[in-house]
Amino acid sequence: MTESGLLIVDKPGGWTSHDVVARIRKLTGTRRVGHAGTLDPMATGVLVVGVDKATRLLGYLTLAEKEYTATIRLGQTTATDDAEGEPIDHVPVKNIDQAELLRAVGGLTGQISQVPPGVSAIKVGGQRSYRLARAGQAPELAARTVTVSEFTIEQIRPAGDMLDLDARVTCSSGTYIRALARDLGAALAVGGHLTALRRTRVGPYLASQAQTLDELADELAVIPLAAAAAAAFPRRELTQEEARALAHGARLRPGGTGSAPVAAFAPDGSLVALIEDVDGQARSLAVFVTPGS
Repeated sequence: MTESGLLIVDKPGGWTSHDVVARIRKLTGTRRVGHAGTLDPMATGVLVVGVDKATRLLGYLTLAEKEYTATIRLGQTTATDDAEGEPIDHVPVKNIDQAELLRAVGGLTGQISQVPPGVSAIKVGGQRSYRLARAGQAPELAARTVTVSEFTIEQIRPAGDMLDLDARVTCSSGTYIRALARDLGAALAVGGHLTALRRTRVGPYLASQAQTLDELADELAVIPLAAAAAAAFPRRELTQEEARALAHGARLRPGGTGSAPVAAFAPDGSLVALIEDVDGQARSLAVFVTPGS
């Protein structure tokens, strides 16, 4: 069976994130496979996939900062806020005032309140929002606070009687780029939706590291568990005694790192656990070694 670790997959368009996981399960020969941060079927780019023990890293990697390149079409709204949804409204727009555009983009940069798209994977009363929407019971989703640290318009191109904006976005976990497109169009009173999206980074993992499913079928380039954790989290070196105690569930002296996850390593370089400092002690969030091993 494939060793525990991460695969950095370049997700193809038209595939769901679950489709990718199903494919990796076949390639690795284990069902213990998951991913960090869903990509819509239309989107391409970095999907971090965990195999075996590395699935326990995924919940923390999901919270990592992400980068995207996107194309936003001004002049049309759709039911899903992207090109896969039915058009709802069309406002011809031949050009746009640059100062007004910059003001609108500025209003969607920094810490903002964002209402997720109605067609999304958010659960409402135990059911996915997109299932309710497709059943004609689209829920009103609550706004959430997200951080958009970069929202840059790199090019403006005509698209018939509409405009396409090529953009670069760096944002916190939970940010919907579709919602940014929708809200930018609303701020400019012409409507907008997303026509293309590529994720170029998840935390430390870049698109330049990502491999296609065909490449992975030829050779599974797994980032070993210890190396994966070292790339994504601050590092703490343990003594042999501390490593043994942590493996048995004991708490350690604090490392002074606060509540952010820290990767704790044994003297031999193996990953023992992810830990955090709480109430003057370092406690484990996830343990990766078997006591006595």
